[in-house]
Amino acid sequence: MTGPDLAAIRAAADALRGAVIEIPILPLASTRWDGVLPDCASVTLKLELFQQAGSFKARGAYLGVTGLDAAQRAAGVVAASGGNHALAVAWAAQAAGVDALICMPRAVDPARNAGCEALGAQVALYDDMVAAFAAMNDAAAKGRTLMHPFEAPHMTLGAATCGLEYALQAPDINTFIVPIGGGGLISGMACAIKRLRPDAQVIGVEPFGADSMFQSLQQGVPVTLERVATIADSLGSPLAMPYSFGLAQEYVDRIVRIEDAEMLRAMEIYQSTLRITAEPACAASLAAILGPLRADLEGRHVGIIACGSNISLHRYAELMRAL
Repeated sequence: MTGPDLAAIRAAADALRGAVIEIPILPLASTRWDGVLPDCASVTLKLELFQQAGSFKARGAYLGVTGLDAAQRAAGVVAASGGNHALAVAWAAQAAGVDALICMPRAVDPARNAGCEALGAQVALYDDMVAAFAAMNDAAAKGRTLMHPFEAPHMTLGAATCGLEYALQAPDINTFIVPIGGGGLISGMACAIKRLRPDAQVIGVEPFGADSMFQSLQQGVPVTLERVATIADSLGSPLAMPYSFGLAQEYVDRIVRIEDAEMLRAMEIYQSTLRITAEPACAASLAAILGPLRADLEGRHVGIIACGSNISLHRYAELMRAL
């Protein structure tokens, strides 16, 4: 088996103790879910949207920043992101006393831009994500340490601590449903889950408009998309990359795809049942079990994850008008 072993994952969890939050799980068993959920034995939700910086990304970002040597800390870090990774790196850098430069698309939700600046990061805006990534690479070439949003062992290891935590909190779960952006979350979670419970299923979820991992697993090599078209900007990676792809290829049982409209409906359900204001990526797991996976989950103990919720009320209202 490749990727981090259980000893490394447990060591990472120990390193994160006190810095990140041990996120609770919630059985979706109240009567308000009657008629909504598929005919599962149980459905459990991990509330990772309440993590530091608002998403699971804080785990890997903290490991990455605290793993810098003295010269790297002095030079600072750089990341490109339109979403949760930007806030996570800004938070981790502030916690470690390290300067952070965040390259973001101009179209990003202004609340995320402001959130990074409030955490002490420098924010530079670019026309699109391609330009933001180019600027990130340029800053890294000039000396800053690159904090990639998913293609890094520390990001996979951080996600693996989430998988370990979830599997230990809910030992009955036999089917985990995990959103996919670039693949950092699912590669780490699946690695941890499969090491603890080889018979458990791990199913990934991608939007049709950003299905780079689905296409990569079909073709057997990492794929780059010609375009990305989804409301889920946190899942909008245009490509799969070798490390996270290899782990997904080894540990993920399959991937299903969902429409943007299915995420919007799941966002509305989270708001009406739990009063959670979920960003589209946060609602992806729920959208999958209500949609393409509904008929496959009968009798299963299902675990879903609300992976992050960094969305302004203005952007949320704007999206929900499409329902």
